[in-house]
Amino acid sequence: MSLIERIEYDGQKKLLAIDGGGIRGVLSLEILQQIENLLKTKSGRADFHLADYFDYIAGTSTGGIIAAGLSIGMSVADILSFYREAGAQMFVKANLLRRLRYKFEDEPLAAKLKDVFGATTMLGSEKLRTLLLLVMRNATTDSPWPISNNPYARYNDDSRADCNLNLPLWQLVRASTAAPTFFPPEVIVLNNTDRAGEREFIFVDGGVTMYNNPAFQMFLMATLDRYWAGKPEARWRTGIGRMLVVSIGTGTSPNPQMGLEPDEMNLLFNAQTIPSALMFAALNEQDLLCRVFGDCRVGDPIDREVNDLIGCAGPLARGDKLFTYLRYNAELTREGLDRLGCPDIEPRTVQKLDSIDGIPDLQQVGRRVAETKLREEHFADFPPT
Repeated sequence: MSLIERIEYDGQKKLLAIDGGGIRGVLSLEILQQIENLLKTKSGRADFHLADYFDYIAGTSTGGIIAAGLSIGMSVADILSFYREAGAQMFVKANLLRRLRYKFEDEPLAAKLKDVFGATTMLGSEKLRTLLLLVMRNATTDSPWPISNNPYARYNDDSRADCNLNLPLWQLVRASTAAPTFFPPEVIVLNNTDRAGEREFIFVDGGVTMYNNPAFQMFLMATLDRYWAGKPEARWRTGIGRMLVVSIGTGTSPNPQMGLEPDEMNLLFNAQTIPSALMFAALNEQDLLCRVFGDCRVGDPIDREVNDLIGCAGPLARGDKLFTYLRYNAELTREGLDRLGCPDIEPRTVQKLDSIDGIPDLQQVGRRVAETKLREEHFADFPPT
């Protein structure tokens, strides 16, 4: 089935979103491995991959690498091998002078992405078997930049000089992973239909937008007519039996500071803590929206007031919810790891976005999440076809 046929097929739609989180993406991959195993068994196909099941895959930052890999038909095991084998090669320390601006060099990561996706593979390539959403931030225009390969999107019209489908896939993935202070920004040259000629735009990690968890944004881009400007009637229909949204986290690590004094909140303190606080709040907001407008079947408590929102009442009665929603994640604090049955794992090791040495521990956490939270009945209403 071609991508167009898959988009326009009037059947159940399954959507997958993967959070940002640096090398902690291996935690997500262990969860995804168990989902792939479960669905492969149900499909009865030895060659089954998640691209055969999910119709739309979204990712931010490291989630963008995973989403793009899944979309081109890679197995979870192959992507996990990429992280294990290439992780240390991607996080190459920049020289001392450059470390005033960023910690790691960009060329090793760019080279690895070209190897995986192909230097000449474009966003509109037929290699992509699903709809794909990548999230980045356009620093030039000071705006979030969620971009998809939906052929009916306004800026994916091939008659436009600035058609986004002609952008290299590897470069868009690289832009989505350009975390400030970790990697230098990615410069992408775009044609300009309104003004003759080309223009350079500077992109950084989508994790510094409201879409470090891209789940609800993906839902909107699948259902809102403005994202289907070329054929609004092709947008996907909603309903708890028609649409499944699966959201995979890379771990959270809230950092309570109960002894904090007001005069300690100086410029340095705010510079170190505000970005992560905003990203954590944005991640939770996307998750909260999905649980309110979707029928949440699994997910950790968001906070003590709303809890996990499973079976909650809200603006929509349960039978009127817009989709079925599954959320799998882990809390990487001492208490959270203990609850998962990982008492020997040091929180600081798995909380870091660039902890290459922590990959085995992150894998263990991901496997424990799958073992304790993933159930076959979560997917019972949406079997592989």
